[in-house]
Amino acid sequence: MELVATYKTVKEESEGLYKEKGSKFIGYVVACYSEEEAKKYLDQWRKDHFQARHLCYAYRFGLDHKQVRSNDDGEPNNSAGIPILGQIQSYELTNVLIGVVRYFGGTKLGVGGLVQAYKTAAKEAIESAEIITIEVFDWVEICFEYVDLPQVMNLLKSKEIVQQEQDFGLVCKLTALFPLNLSIILKEELDKMSTVTYQSKGIK
Repeated sequence: MELVATYKTVKEESEGLYKEKGSKFIGYVVACYSEEEAKKYLDQWRKDHFQARHLCYAYRFGLDHKQVRSNDDGEPNNSAGIPILGQIQSYELTNVLIGVVRYFGGTKLGVGGLVQAYKTAAKEAIESAEIITIEVFDWVEICFEYVDLPQVMNLLKSKEIVQQEQDFGLVCKLTALFPLNLSIILKEELDKMSTVTYQSKGIK
């Protein structure tokens, strides 16, 4: 079974701007990995734009894209958060947060106008950013005796696996970065070796 081994996000915080009938929509996009981290960014944007009427946002986290949220922040239902989320999906991003600040210009835009405005501000922010592809690894700690040292090292070399730490004492120990799409295959090969044990230290 092949797992997703890469994802797309943005390299650094970027912004975009959209104006319509006196209202100003400022979009922000930033790489983000948790609700707690998102809250910090949102709090900062609210502080920076304390006179703005709305700060609508959406985020998506995880390789499976299942941790998703959108918020209209007082705008009509589904007129802001969902259009912002739609842009995250359209650009196939994850581990990303987009917020759009609105300064009201005195003229109501209607639901259709709001959808277009929030969508466009989010799109402008994304297009001003550098989209990058991140490779994801299963960090695996491998323990074994010297009898299996040649086999372990040959396996890692054959798959061009990056090693982070080595400790060849009484028992050999090393930490290796398994690309997710190779992780299952590599572990199956390690299982064939007589003294090898291993433990995943997390996905990074």
